Amino acid sequence: MTALITRDELAAAIEADAVTVVDTLGGDYWAQQHLPGAVPLVPADVDHRAAAVLPDRDAAIVTYCSNTACPNSGQVADRLTALGYTNVRKYREGIQDWVEAGLSTEAA
Repeated sequence: MTALITRDELAAAIEADAVTVVDTLGGDYWAQQHLPGAVPLVPADVDHRAAAVLPDRDAAIVTYCSNTACPNSGQVADRLTALGYTNVRKYREGIQDWVEAGLSTEAA
């Protein structure tokens, strides 16, 4: 099971530029709104895009999707771990929690 990260921990890591954030919703969802600096990577694309999007397998990576009901962030995190990524965590509450807390987002 993937370790979790809290909103406050993630916000601090983004502020310190100490994490790569992965939006597992992708597509139009990512284009419309995503966490600061987030890169899109959906479950179906992990195997053939992970190495290009996430070249450092030891870097801190956090996956997220819409909210606790969305399975994408866990699926991507689990697959990244299986591919040899060593520092993957999941922001379970997702972008819904981030926005409700009044934190900033970006659009494509």
